Amino acid sequence: MHLHVIILAAGRGKRMKSDIAKVQHPLGGVPMLERVVRTAQALHPQQIHIIYGNHGDHLKDELNYLPVNWVFQKEQKGTGHAVMQALPFCKKGERVLVLYGDVPLISEITLKQLLKETPENGLGLVVAEFENPTGLGRIVRNEMGNIVAIVEEKDANAQEKQIREINTGILTATTNHLKEWLPKLKTSNRQQEYYLTDIVELAVKDGIYVGGVFAHCSEEVQGVNDRWQLTALERYYQKTLAKELALSGVTIQDPSRLDIRGEVAIAKDVTLDINILLEGKIKIGKYSHIGANVVLKNVEIGRHVVIKPNTIIEEAKIADGCIIGPFARIRPETVLSKNVHVGNFVEIKKSTLGEGAKANHLTYLGDASVGKKTNVGAGTITCNYDGANKHKTIIGENAFIGSNTALVAPVKIGKNATIGAGSVITKNTPANELTLSRAKQITIKDWKRPKKK
Repeated sequence: MHLHVIILAAGRGKRMKSDIAKVQHPLGGVPMLERVVRTAQALHPQQIHIIYGNHGDHLKDELNYLPVNWVFQKEQKGTGHAVMQALPFCKKGERVLVLYGDVPLISEITLKQLLKETPENGLGLVVAEFENPTGLGRIVRNEMGNIVAIVEEKDANAQEKQIREINTGILTATTNHLKEWLPKLKTSNRQQEYYLTDIVELAVKDGIYVGGVFAHCSEEVQGVNDRWQLTALERYYQKTLAKELALSGVTIQDPSRLDIRGEVAIAKDVTLDINILLEGKIKIGKYSHIGANVVLKNVEIGRHVVIKPNTIIEEAKIADGCIIGPFARIRPETVLSKNVHVGNFVEIKKSTLGEGAKANHLTYLGDASVGKKTNVGAGTITCNYDGANKHKTIIGENAFIGSNTALVAPVKIGKNATIGAGSVITKNTPANELTLSRAKQITIKDWKRPKKK
């Protein structure tokens, strides 16, 4: 039986106080709606349908990379009406799973259990028990413990409001049943909407099996209505990721001060200090140490690497044994070979440093190739931009670049070459030689410093 997933994402999200759609707000660096789509993909459905309405074209344009069928709901008349918009795309005899774009942490495990335990011809619900179920629809069971109805908070009586078992809204049923039940829905409720949950009573009347599968934790079915709820869910999500890393052998100094916004692969015996932000795809090898206040984005780090505090590394590869920082910035397309040392206030962009090379202080290397064991002195810069185009600087192995040197690209520094401090190098320099470029030192007599007017 083919599976279709319908994701409801047409809500206004007024309480978010935002100009963008609620489901577009990120959790763990990924839009909530995209998270739900990723989970749905793991179920290998025939097709995923997203029901959108408010913020319509903007939402669709921003998330047009998602492999889904976008279905526009012109008028928002409730969840039952929303599901009806996608039914024309679902054939008879197929199965439907209904998810929500603002319930971003629903797990693949729970959904697979729901699909497995619900008979092909039955109606299956994901339910949960909340200590404080205020605002949520209640699961009503009969004396035998069977589900007979779902009552929304606004329509519940005093006794029903005492029920702690709640409806998450996530359900599965056949297209045949949905096409039969949804047209029968009424708007005789305080919201005057077509509630999807009312199909439970219709199923019971028709003698159809109605079963409930409990969510593995309450947080996975927690919906987001405002930014404070999103913040709470973010902290739960981050704590879960930190716990997984810790149990895999990673030392985390403070899980409340670690943020992961992407996919990470961190080997055992790695240490993560406080206030670390990991974005995109991150890979860190054994025995490496990431210092406080470090930002890593799309970075591959080898073994025994030390990243000192307040360092930013983006889209770079760092080989084994490197020491970087503090206060260093490694920009995109940079490759550091084994045992490279990059010190404080050094910026590197689109450059390759050979094994054992050093740039320990106050240096800028852009569009450069630095050979093995070369030492780049403090204050050295590669002048790689002429105002219109970028040019390359090539520095041979075991070169020594004196402090406060400007290397004006395109230029090549020979193997074992030495550049005297304070030089401006505009021509290629030979290997094994000392090259200097300095103006004659003079003193101007009777010169007076300008005074402020």
